[in-house]
Amino acid sequence: MSTTWILVANASQAKLYANRGPNKGLELLKELDHPESREKASNLVSDRPGHNQGHGGGHGSYVPATDPKENEADRFALELAREMEEGRTSNAYDRLIIAASAPFLGLLNGRLSSQVKGKLAESIEKDYTRLPVKELSSHLESRIFL
Repeated sequence: MSTTWILVANASQAKLYANRGPNKGLELLKELDHPESREKASNLVSDRPGHNQGHGGGHGSYVPATDPKENEADRFALELAREMEEGRTSNAYDRLIIAASAPFLGLLNGRLSSQVKGKLAESIEKDYTRLPVKELSSHLESRIFL
């Protein structure tokens, strides 16, 4: 029997479901939350921007290399990619479907190993994190036999 994992995610939360075959429906395996992605950028920076002395007579201010919210989203994408890798190495799934918000899907795809990408059957650019299971099932029924 083939198991399909369905990861439904955005930058601050994710739900991992399994489908274990035709007419088996969706089983919620895990919920992951990353509240830091919902924080204001000013709350994510440990220190307020400082003042840099440049080589000239002008003044400059410190600008973080990356936006703190983007950094948190990337950290969550890495956490989810590790979860997918652990599932792959333990043979917990045969196929993977990911449904994620548009910008987060790109971050997540960039963090997946080539082995996990080999099991990726479909990527859906939609945020289904707030949908109840019944409604999610109706969106996915054309992709898997629920």
